[in-house]
Amino acid sequence: MKKMLAVVFSMVLAAGLVSVAQAGTKAPKADAQQLHEYITKQNPYEKWKLWPGKGKLYKGTEPHGMLLTTYVNDAALNSIKAKKGLKNGAIIVKENYMPDKKLAAVTVLYKVQGYNSKAGDLFWMKYLPDGKIEASGKVDMCIGCHAKVKDNDYLFTGTVQ
Repeated sequence: MKKMLAVVFSMVLAAGLVSVAQAGTKAPKADAQQLHEYITKQNPYEKWKLWPGKGKLYKGTEPHGMLLTTYVNDAALNSIKAKKGLKNGAIIVKENYMPDKKLAAVTVLYKVQGYNSKAGDLFWMKYLPDGKIEASGKVDMCIGCHAKVKDNDYLFTGTVQ
């Protein structure tokens, strides 16, 4: 009985520590600086999973680049698997490469409840390899192009609906 209680106690303690660790990486608001900090320092996107079925440096198209690598956080991955649309908190990070495999930019799509209901509640961001944010928020160019796949939560990479 004591061993069983010790095991249960250990499991509860471990679950609590996981919750505390996750609380330390709370998702940011719809703000370029906070989002950049979150995906590069607090919860580095390079440690996330790749978009299912896509490897690194797969063939891309303009304006994103000839080669792409797409990372997804857990909320995005679960959304992709469930095929019920992007869940709030879903973050998709796309590295955009030149033909010579040089990183040209990083583009980010972030689902934030109530942010922009006219365009899927998506916050868009593009930053350069040096970290300089080039565009963010309700980016007309991004929304205009991705509106072609509005029924798939504005995503070209693969099906989420």
